[in-house]
Amino acid sequence: MLSSSKLTKLRNQFPLIKNSTAVYLDNAATTQKPQCVIDAVADFYQQTNANVHRASHALSAKATGEFEAARESVANFINARSANEIIWTRGTTEAINLVSQSYGINTLQAGDEIILTTLEHHANIVPWQLVAQQTGAKILVVDIHDDCSLNIEHYQSLLSANTKVVAISHLSNAIGVINPIKQMIADAHNVGAVVLVDGAQAVSHFDIDVEDLDCDFYAFSGHKMFGPTGIGVLYGKQALLEAMPPWQGGGEMIEKVSFSGTTFNRVPFRFEAGTPNIAGAIGLSAAIAFLAQQDRHLLQQHEDHLLNLAESELNKIEKLQVIGQTSHKAGALSFVIQGEHPSDIGTILDEQGIAVRTGHHCTMPLMERLQLNGTIRASFSIYNTEEDVLSFVNAVKKTLEFL
Repeated sequence: MLSSSKLTKLRNQFPLIKNSTAVYLDNAATTQKPQCVIDAVADFYQQTNANVHRASHALSAKATGEFEAARESVANFINARSANEIIWTRGTTEAINLVSQSYGINTLQAGDEIILTTLEHHANIVPWQLVAQQTGAKILVVDIHDDCSLNIEHYQSLLSANTKVVAISHLSNAIGVINPIKQMIADAHNVGAVVLVDGAQAVSHFDIDVEDLDCDFYAFSGHKMFGPTGIGVLYGKQALLEAMPPWQGGGEMIEKVSFSGTTFNRVPFRFEAGTPNIAGAIGLSAAIAFLAQQDRHLLQQHEDHLLNLAESELNKIEKLQVIGQTSHKAGALSFVIQGEHPSDIGTILDEQGIAVRTGHHCTMPLMERLQLNGTIRASFSIYNTEEDVLSFVNAVKKTLEFL
């Protein structure tokens, strides 16, 4: 566990957390930003602002250096073999769409199968539905157990020679379930399938090693891991990226353009059309540097303690049901209260200074499977405290008394 002094020091690095009396428990939607990230973005615009790769002047060279150094920092952060395997996107959603529209459209055909899971975010469902409509491929869905853990036996039964793509979340945004993706990746590779992992939720909670996982693609967003909004990452194995055509056309992704034909730039630049989010990439690099200064194992223990404390306390409340009673969870806790609409609960909690998320959390198929119209979700991060948890639990009790 983090000592009180270390936790206070950590919290003081986040201006919004330090200066607010509210309890922020909506970290699965977006995390707050440490001062070093805010400063990195501001410093870029104040001292380095220039476009990258396109000019011969010193300011552009400096911006390009910082931008490409950020790509290197991401590669090191997830243990990619090369910075060439790191593609800048606007976020996880765009990264998944890039893979589905470049790899999927040009690889899949009628009779091929795409495996998704019941736990997926809409961003890892809809792009594949579009691909299936365009190619004639078929989507198969892995079911869950009663405790909301993934049914691995069902997953393995769906795998076959027809399986071409498996797209799975590392960590459920809605209920916090951690999927056994290393095993799932190995099983998929045994039938020749390519695996994309939606890591949007996972990157802020534990270390990611794409070499150890052996995933083919891994997608995540900066704003979920203390970085800026509007910047994300697609990791892809270089051999796969080299074989994929561009998804969007424009400047930077080309080598030569004429009206008789165009040749495309090398990987990763062929997938980065137009002026990129330079400040966002530099801010994400600052977030990575911030995390590198922390004892991430200790922070993970701290978050797990908060999650377990919250779940233990909520389970004592009559009429309240925690969704997903599996022990293999991180970050998020979802619950419902018998006879009450989640949005009503969220509104009353907000009036007490508790920020949570209510609704379907962009996982409508999961809610349909659970026969729910939504949940109340509290999601925790490294700067949350036991006092935050207890204030949240007491606010839930007061809400029930009010109702």
